[in-house]
Amino acid sequence: MNGFYLYRKAWRYDGAPHQEPQLQEAEWKALLKQGGLMVRNTFDFDCQEETTFWNLIKDRYEGLDELSGNTRKKVRRSLEKLEFRKVNNDFIKNLGYPILKASFEDYPVKDRIMTQKTFETYMDECDKKEFDYWGIFDFDDDRFIGFFTVMLWEDACEYGLVAVLPEYKRKNTTYPYYGLFLTMNQYYLQEKGFRYVTDGARSITEHSQIQDFLIEKFHFRKSYCRLAVHYNGWMKMAVKTLYPFRKIITLPRIKAILNMEAMQRGEK
Repeated sequence: MNGFYLYRKAWRYDGAPHQEPQLQEAEWKALLKQGGLMVRNTFDFDCQEETTFWNLIKDRYEGLDELSGNTRKKVRRSLEKLEFRKVNNDFIKNLGYPILKASFEDYPVKDRIMTQKTFETYMDECDKKEFDYWGIFDFDDDRFIGFFTVMLWEDACEYGLVAVLPEYKRKNTTYPYYGLFLTMNQYYLQEKGFRYVTDGARSITEHSQIQDFLIEKFHFRKSYCRLAVHYNGWMKMAVKTLYPFRKIITLPRIKAILNMEAMQRGEK
């Protein structure tokens, strides 16, 4: 079906969240006939009801005035020490992996480290679509210390893969994420006039704290929506069997699927 793609054996929508339709039974069954284990369908974007699923978005930009005094201070320090500028796909593909690997190794969850081959495949796929690529550079020596990918739609965009050398994240003078998100929000919301920017949907792995950071520091908000997950035959049976044990299962991939099922049921 047009607009959906298969990612890690799950069908997902490839367009802007506000454009995703509610699939009818014949439509999601047609996708599963082409392969995959499940279809994730999110719809009714930015509904008025508080649901258990959402996209994290920012749809207003009010400059430094909307930020707390402490956040403004860190943003200014970041912009004094670091430069955020557009680069091309080849630049990130050729030079970005060591930064990505170091950044992933700094996370508590080590089993999610992306291999270089997977990274290069990701960058090749990005090159087939509309993406912006941003590099982060140290003003002192023009050292390349981080990057950010941004998927573009007609009037919105999704913040994608971000990586920063751990030593710069720990410095009390650079604050790379503060300057990065201020720069991105200003560029896409103010200069480009986009409807919104999004950091993606609610995490089902619950390993990242970036969404909490964006809510607290840059006033992103939860744009609530509906979630429906449709499974093929044996996957449906597996989820039904394992669901009562979801709180004691520790295998990351199985736990993530059961987390998503709990969200669909309104229980998480």
